[in-house]
Amino acid sequence: MTPVIRITHTEEADPAIPPPCFQSAGAAGADLCANLPSRQRDDGILIESGRHCLIPLGLIMQIPPGFEGQIRPRSGLAVRFGVTVLNTPGTIDSDYRGEVGVILINHGPEPYSVHHGDRIAQLVISQARSVLFQWCETMNETGRGAGGFGSTGQR
Repeated sequence: MTPVIRITHTEEADPAIPPPCFQSAGAAGADLCANLPSRQRDDGILIESGRHCLIPLGLIMQIPPGFEGQIRPRSGLAVRFGVTVLNTPGTIDSDYRGEVGVILINHGPEPYSVHHGDRIAQLVISQARSVLFQWCETMNETGRGAGGFGSTGQR
C-alpha cells in the first residue's frame, strides 16, 4: 500500500505554490518549492557565498509512523551554482508538525538568489525502523576491526 503524506499550508504560506511534486515517473524525490513570507516574495532571499539560510516551504506534513522524510539537494543547483542542503539529508520525523524548511548553503563563488516558488530541494520518503540500544562489555570481531576513515583503501 502506498503511504499517504498529508500536507497543509502554514498561515502565511502562498497557496498558489505547488505541493511536493515528482517531475518524472521514475523520480525518487519530490521537488520542494520555496514559499517565502509576503515581505520577501518580491525580492527573494540572497545567500552570499559561504553563507547559509533557512528557506521556508510554507508546509506542514503528517508523515505516517514508520516513515521519515529526507530533504536532499537538487543536483542541478549543486552543479551549476554550488548550492546544496547543509544538513544533508535533513530529516522530518513522523511526529513533527511544524513548518518544514530547507537549510541551503552557497558553496559557489557568487551570491545566489532564492525566489518565491523556486524548486530548491527534494523530498524522499523512506521507511524508518525503530531499534533498541543496549550496553555491552565486548563487541564481536570483524576483518576491518577498528580501522577508521580510509582503512579499506583509497580506491
